[in-house]
Amino acid sequence: MPELPEVETVVRSLREPLVGRCVESVWYDWAKVVKTPSAEQFTARLQGQTFHAITRRAKYIVCQMDQDLFAVHLKMTGRLYVSETDHPGDRWVHLRVRLDNGLHLCFSDARRFGRVYLINDMYEIAPNLGPEPLEADFTADILRERLNGRHRQIKALLLDQSFVAGVGNIYADESLYRAQIHPLRAADSLNADEIIRLHESIRHTLELGINHEGASINWYRKPDGERGESQDYFNAYGKEGQPCTRCGQPIVKIRVAQRGTHYCPNCQPEK
Repeated sequence: MPELPEVETVVRSLREPLVGRCVESVWYDWAKVVKTPSAEQFTARLQGQTFHAITRRAKYIVCQMDQDLFAVHLKMTGRLYVSETDHPGDRWVHLRVRLDNGLHLCFSDARRFGRVYLINDMYEIAPNLGPEPLEADFTADILRERLNGRHRQIKALLLDQSFVAGVGNIYADESLYRAQIHPLRAADSLNADEIIRLHESIRHTLELGINHEGASINWYRKPDGERGESQDYFNAYGKEGQPCTRCGQPIVKIRVAQRGTHYCPNCQPEK
C-alpha cells in the first residue's frame, strides 16, 4: 500500500494540472468506487466545482473544492493521474473526471480496494488519525508523550495510524533500522536517547522517501507513469539475507503485527 512518501509524491504531481480547473463531468463504471455519498450524489455534487488546493492527510489525497473535500485513498493498487484522453489505455480506470480544459483526472485500481469520497471534513472518514510526522509540531517531546505507557511492540505501534499518520510497513522498517531499535521492543521501554533517534529517523526516512518520489516495489507509479526510486536506497526493507550496510551481518525477516519485518539483529539488538 502506498505510504506517506508515495501519496505526497502524487499530491505534488497533481497540483499543477488540477488547481484552478473546473469539473465538467464525471464518469464511473463501478458505483462502489465511491464510498460516500452515493455514486449518483457524488457525480451531481462534484460537477461544476473547482479544484483550489491538493493536499495530503495521512495516506489520503485531499482535494479542496468549492464546497467539498474530494478525498482519495489509493489502498493497494490505486493510481490517480491526469490524462489527455478519456481512453488512456488503462483497463482499470473506474472513475474519470473531465476538466474544463479537456484533460481527465483518472482513478485506476486493479484490485478495486481504493475508494473516493466527497465530504465536508476529514473527520467524517478518518476521525482517529494521529499527528503528521513531518509537521513542525511533531517533536521528540510529543513522540515521548505518545509512547509513554504504551507497551505494544514499537513496530506495531508505528503502523497504527492513530499513533502517527502515514507511516506504513516500509518506512517503519527503515526508521527502526536507522534508529537502531529492535522492532519487537516494547514502546515504553525506549530511553530518552532512543526516542530522539527514532524521532529523527522517522522524519529523515520519510523525507528521503519523498525526495526519491516513493518506492515502486509493486504497483505504485508516479502520476506520469514512471517508477519512484526510494527502493534503491533501502537499508532494511526487502533486504532479507543481504549484508547490513553498517555491520555486514545478514538482514533478518520476521513477522510483526502480521507484516513482514526486516531488521539487523546485530545493529538492532532486542534488549
